[in-house]
Amino acid sequence: MEIIKKFKEEQLDPISCTFCTAKWKQVTLHLHNGFTHSCHHPVPHKIPLEEIAEDPSALHNTKFKKQQRKKMLAGERPEECDYCWRVEDNNQLSDRSYKSFEPWAREHHKELANTHWNENVNPSYLEVSFSSVCNFKCSYCSPQVSSKWMEEINQHGPYPTSTQFNDTSWLISQGSVPIPNKDHNPYVEAFWKWWPDLRNDLKHFRITGGEPLLSKDTFRVLDDLIENPRPDLEFSVNSNMCVPDAVFEKFIEKMKIIGSEGKVKKLKIFTSAEAFGAQAEYIRFGFNYEKWMSNIRRVLEEVPNCTFTNMATFNVLSVFTFDKLLKDLLELKLEFGGAGKAIPIILDTPYLRWPKHQAMFIAKPEWKEQYLKPCLDFIYSNLENSQIRGKENMGFYEWEGSKFKRLLEIINEDVVDEATLIQNRSDFVAFVDEHDKRRGTDFLKTFPEMDSAYHEWKNV
Repeated sequence: MEIIKKFKEEQLDPISCTFCTAKWKQVTLHLHNGFTHSCHHPVPHKIPLEEIAEDPSALHNTKFKKQQRKKMLAGERPEECDYCWRVEDNNQLSDRSYKSFEPWAREHHKELANTHWNENVNPSYLEVSFSSVCNFKCSYCSPQVSSKWMEEINQHGPYPTSTQFNDTSWLISQGSVPIPNKDHNPYVEAFWKWWPDLRNDLKHFRITGGEPLLSKDTFRVLDDLIENPRPDLEFSVNSNMCVPDAVFEKFIEKMKIIGSEGKVKKLKIFTSAEAFGAQAEYIRFGFNYEKWMSNIRRVLEEVPNCTFTNMATFNVLSVFTFDKLLKDLLELKLEFGGAGKAIPIILDTPYLRWPKHQAMFIAKPEWKEQYLKPCLDFIYSNLENSQIRGKENMGFYEWEGSKFKRLLEIINEDVVDEATLIQNRSDFVAFVDEHDKRRGTDFLKTFPEMDSAYHEWKNV
């Protein structure tokens, strides 16, 4: 932290007291509905079609974003960056400093200080979603990023919770209804016009979704990387790892070439599971836990220099079998790790806050001690700097444990008033009842540990 503080004081502050390199060099593109933002904190804004018709780099360099850059160079605070201003007003280092210190950003602040705010700039960090096409209907997801969810809501309407969960009227009002994968998409068209110039400046490139492996544009990227290697690029792709077999075979063959021939610097897959077996399959409808594990093993066996991150979006349905998921992840670490190798799969545990009816604050307090404390103990008893079954450097990173520990602390801090708790528990029951009705699932058979709580919450 001291080195970042010194970097802020000596490198960023002389430019301006509000300068952030991410406003120029980082971008997330939601091409499936035409929105963009730099950094994950600002709310995405619509990309004007007339701007990309004139210049495809306006996917990133919108007139709106350029005005925010102008403010930063003048030492003014863009309103959309209010998260960082609140942190700094509490005399703490904000993400403005941390992001600007990242390798993909750190080398650029001096040149940007001497660049006119109205000039177009290529990002060095790019996340892009080409399409919302997806074969899953995850319980916490939405029609905005899942075509399967959109189909269900169009057929049956929103869920009967107090919030009308996944009502699409707000998408319509915001102009963020996804463009169907089969239709012409002017934002994707602009991306490919920009790509020949854009790719040369990228250091990090991540494809998100939807399910990226169901988008032809993902495979177009893979083909381009094979034909035009980028040995300084860290490339990653999200996948639920449960796509049709023919698609997965096509994917793994192209990844083999990229990994074995050093077409990129680093190769990573981000995937997701936040429980074990049938409970994971309930949370992520369309998921096949055994197929997921099998396909991860295939990649680790056949694709050189490829690693995984499992994004376990922790929620109330994760509680009861998370320990079994941890054991499976450790087995992968032990099977495919070793001296001189990167740990093959790491655990990330973001804390689900929406939908509120599935967040951890509705859980019974005793579940934390009964189910989650043993999970934390398991992680810390199998750290990578300890010997596990006589093998070294193959367990959990200490930061994986500290992040899960922090998650348990957040659960204690995330306290709501009694009326809100009752309402969200009632919404939870309404959601799973409707889920079972629409999808032919059986909640209490899948989650017998919640039998008592379910009936208590239903009666209230």
